[in-house]
Amino acid sequence: MSLNHSLPEADQRLAVLQQLLKDIEAGTRILLPEFSGDEKNRSEFALLSVGIEPNPYGGTVGAFRYQFEGEDDLLHLMICRQDEEPFPAADAQAVVLWLLTRVEPGLVWIKPGERSHHFYLGHDHLLELDLLS
Repeated sequence: MSLNHSLPEADQRLAVLQQLLKDIEAGTRILLPEFSGDEKNRSEFALLSVGIEPNPYGGTVGAFRYQFEGEDDLLHLMICRQDEEPFPAADAQAVVLWLLTRVEPGLVWIKPGERSHHFYLGHDHLLELDLLS
């Protein structure tokens, strides 16, 4: 799958990565955004409602929405379609490759789903790479 992105999406990616790196280096826990509970934003699939509200650890690219969260020493990355439709793990992996361009695919563990795919990697790997270029 070819992932096309706009300039605002690339700028948002940069801002998200800058915040992630800053917080990882400072030892700040990367939390999911507060869920507003607003009925119009709620999905019948609970995980698809995570990160709908704008926050420093998530964004969109093309048809996809992504959200980072820190779990102990792992970084968790959730990817779903904005329209909440099912999609193949390969499409989610294209988003990961765009977001984390310098991370070796072998360092990223995947837990595929139907409507959301979840990726995990060590926080420390991100500090060793030049992700912002």
